[in-house]
Amino acid sequence: MAKVTFQTDLCKGCGLCVSACPKHILAIARDQLNKKGYSPAVMTDQSKCIACAFCATMCPDCIITVEK
Repeated sequence: MAKVTFQTDLCKGCGLCVSACPKHILAIARDQLNKKGYSPAVMTDQSKCIACAFCATMCPDCIITVEK
């Protein structure tokens, strides 16, 4: 099973990873803020992740790690 981790304190909530996910299991957390004051990206259903790493590739700040 794939494991995706986010460095949420560095995320600026741009949403590029959300739009890149083919399984539509990423979202911007509207109910939380990180240290910079942004709403970070979060995984909504880890079990559906196929570890394609499109999210990590699209992230301009390289805050996403995908492990197979």
